[in-house]
Amino acid sequence: MNPQRQFDHLVIGSGIAGLFYALRAAEQGSVALVTKKGSAESNTNYAQGGIASVISPEDSFELHVRDTLVAGAGLCREEAVRTVVEEGPARIRELIELGLRFTEREVPGQPGRHELDLGREGGHSKRRIVHAKDMTGREIERALVDAAERHPRIAIFENHIAVDLITTQKLGVSGPNRCVGAYVLSKVAGEVTAFSAPTVVLATGGCGKVYLYTTNPDIATGDGVAMAYRAGAAVANLEFMQFHPTCLYHP
Repeated sequence: MNPQRQFDHLVIGSGIAGLFYALRAAEQGSVALVTKKGSAESNTNYAQGGIASVISPEDSFELHVRDTLVAGAGLCREEAVRTVVEEGPARIRELIELGLRFTEREVPGQPGRHELDLGREGGHSKRRIVHAKDMTGREIERALVDAAERHPRIAIFENHIAVDLITTQKLGVSGPNRCVGAYVLSKVAGEVTAFSAPTVVLATGGCGKVYLYTTNPDIATGDGVAMAYRAGAAVANLEFMQFHPTCLYHP
């Protein structure tokens, strides 16, 4: 095993969640971003349609919340829905500030003035889909990876697989059990290194690739869910699995 690497934050996963957190955490300290393939390879990269957010003056948070609860068929937690909906516009602005190029259109009757081109998708009563043509996920990943690569406090470890979380219980340390790092395998060197950090974030995506036929990419193997479970974390809603609705498998 290689010597231990120490950081203020350890982020496992390089999709929108991991990258966005890494950029914010880097304002406060050093960040190790561990990803088992290239930094741009993630579920985010394959997402096409766009992001739903209240942008138009004809729209409202209450309408967006109602649409989401109806589409969720009674399974959504309203508190979580409201948080996501109400914080959405600010996150869109942050993405734009980070260099993301959403598709715009000319404002009707105002030549030379542009605004975000809002689309409308199933389940939405208003036009609220912010998009980058039909490759929104790829554009999000591009902007966030570029920003992370430029940040002096973020170290990106590509082709590194997190093997298991390091907890105080496993180390035999008394007191409440908490996560203090992870063992990480370098696919190139074939060596395991212990990464230590007081803050460890799992942003590893789901496990859709457990199905033989799926639209999920090969990296969606549920590593993070398994590591969290072994470390004692509670897991929930594992029955929910996303498949792209335009895919049809016929034997």
